Amino acid sequence: MGCAHATAHHHLASAHRRLADEEGQGTVEYVGLILLLAGVMVAVVKAGHDGSVAAMIVKKIKASIDGVGDPPGSS
Repeated sequence: MGCAHATAHHHLASAHRRLADEEGQGTVEYVGLILLLAGVMVAVVKAGHDGSVAAMIVKKIKASIDGVGDPPGSS
């Protein structure tokens, strides 16, 4: 009886350690954040029926990419 109890305790304790481990949690949160932002962007683009919102977003993204490497305050 004592050996069975010790074996069960060992397996339950090791399962608890594996479940309590937070390894990979940051990746899951990062992917969730990216999916949330993608959903918001889709909603914003769909809200602008005439394309003005989409054109503004593309313009801002292009300006940000073109400004990479420029000194601060030069734009």
